[in-house]
Amino acid sequence: MWTPTTRRQHSRAGLRYETDLTDAEWAVIEPLMPRPEPRGRPPVWTPREILNAIFYVLRGGIGWRMIPKDLPPRSTTFGYFSRWRDTGLFGRINHHLVLADRERVGREASPSAAVLDSQTVKTMESGRPRGYDAGKKVKGRKRQALVDTDGRALVLDPQPADVQDRDGAIPVLRLSRRSFPFITKAFAAAGYAGDKPASARIIAVEIVRKPPDQVGFAVHPRRWVVERFFGWISRNRRLLEDAEATLASARAFLYAAAVMILVGRLARSP
Repeated sequence: MWTPTTRRQHSRAGLRYETDLTDAEWAVIEPLMPRPEPRGRPPVWTPREILNAIFYVLRGGIGWRMIPKDLPPRSTTFGYFSRWRDTGLFGRINHHLVLADRERVGREASPSAAVLDSQTVKTMESGRPRGYDAGKKVKGRKRQALVDTDGRALVLDPQPADVQDRDGAIPVLRLSRRSFPFITKAFAAAGYAGDKPASARIIAVEIVRKPPDQVGFAVHPRRWVVERFFGWISRNRRLLEDAEATLASARAFLYAAAVMILVGRLARSP
């Protein structure tokens, strides 16, 4: 709920760009960044400025060549983004922030339950691989998201849109075992019903079905938190459509969007 107090807490007035990291946000994320190489020429741009440029691209939905002149140039920003993408940095940072934010609100660091759903978006002409989602009538990619029961991103996995939810769920559930091994149940929509998720015997999948007498829109128990997460990350224009040429880049931007949410939340906490 917006109040004068919460507006002040979320205000980014005084920053060069609204996507720039504040001092409090940088204090949260700095310990999780890779250390600079002890040898070689000292870097011209700090990791904080590189992240500022990446977040600017993500929130503004611009191309790398359109980065403002007072941020690191395209070649530098994209070079670091590619390196951090290939090493899975954004996913690791998100994992640490999820644990920290859960402990902040008095919950166990690792969740025991999760919510699973997908979002289908169009791709640009350079995006490969992609497919056609006959249900949504969209040609593009499908974002599988496993979140905890408060909506924090646990596992994010972009896939071609023609992958059925019941098939796409299996690699997501398997990936969750590495970082969140205590999850025993996942709540999911009817599209995940079937023998494949159940026969995998990885995590018990409970289908949350809509009421038989439902007419129009209704908020479904459990499932609404993942829909809210999709709404949160869709504030980033780079994610309104999938503009990435590879699934690896698409995955990195999804985790970067999740990191932006948690960094701001942790920085505002007392």
